[in-house]
Amino acid sequence: MSRIRERWRPARLTCALLAVCFAFALAAAVPLLQRSASAQTEGRVPGNASGNVSDAEIWRQVRQGVAGSITIPDTKAAVLAQSEGDNWRSWRNGPIAVVGAVAFWVMFFVVLSFHNIRGPVRLSHGRSGRKVLRFSFIERFAHWLTAGSFVVLAITGVNMIYGRFLIMPIIGRDLFATLTQFGKYIHNYVAFAFMAGLVLIFFLWVRDNLWDRYDWGWIKKGGGLLFKTEHPPAAKFNFGQKTMFWAVIIGGTILSLTGLNLLFPFVFFDMQQMQWIQAIHGTVSQVVCMLMVAHIYIGTVGMEEAFTSMSTGYVDENWAKDHHKAWLEEIEAERAKDARTVPAGVPGAPAE
Repeated sequence: MSRIRERWRPARLTCALLAVCFAFALAAAVPLLQRSASAQTEGRVPGNASGNVSDAEIWRQVRQGVAGSITIPDTKAAVLAQSEGDNWRSWRNGPIAVVGAVAFWVMFFVVLSFHNIRGPVRLSHGRSGRKVLRFSFIERFAHWLTAGSFVVLAITGVNMIYGRFLIMPIIGRDLFATLTQFGKYIHNYVAFAFMAGLVLIFFLWVRDNLWDRYDWGWIKKGGGLLFKTEHPPAAKFNFGQKTMFWAVIIGGTILSLTGLNLLFPFVFFDMQQMQWIQAIHGTVSQVVCMLMVAHIYIGTVGMEEAFTSMSTGYVDENWAKDHHKAWLEEIEAERAKDARTVPAGVPGAPAE
């Protein structure tokens, strides 16, 4: 019997030691449990980890975007919930998407109604057969660089706003995701071509797009577009073209600056400011797209001979007389001056 007792002695000692440890643990836990229950009933955070601040106050601060304490380099992680994102999402999916679409189609139907009522602007006396150089190669290159890149940016940008509502139900999620990702890369890189074109057209045409003595007369007659009357004289660009030029320059500059901040986020602005930048980018792009409807119409089917000025660089002399009479007179005056200054004996010099 003594041998059996001796054999189980270690086991008994072990059980006794465990019982003592359990008793001490239970004795230490009871006060903590009592304090935790008391904190819950008094509106404090369990364990008094946050002082006397209640759960409701903690989550109110989280909801308001109050920054906490972190040890990692990314300071943005200190904000657990960024509530301004709700406002940004409401603005993007509300006014930008809805009002932008409505404004675009309103402009489209205004232009369509103008075309059906007024019809294309024809040449007053038909084609003369004599051509006048209106735009040089570098001018046409700058125009098409800006215009072509803008069309690509507009298509890929519109897809980002409306694609998941209009395209994804037709082609499916997987294909839509692939196309949209590819379109986003195109949008990012083609943006630099648009910026380059914007700089080119500004330096090429800014001097000719300042206010001159012909603009007020053009405004009073509505540019000769509203009614089939004689067109008011204009220099190289009339008031309508100048308005479009400055709209593209100002709007394009805003799109470029906001777009660069979206390409390189958080370099100059924080999260809330980035959301405003995105909203501004989307809003201005909608406005410019709306204006481009009118510009594309006038430059193609809306006005006879208008497209050839940017395709070949030349226009018919009668077109220049109708729409830019003052500019044509300047060209003819320069031609006459050059003819008078050709040295004698040179082929083409006027006979004495």
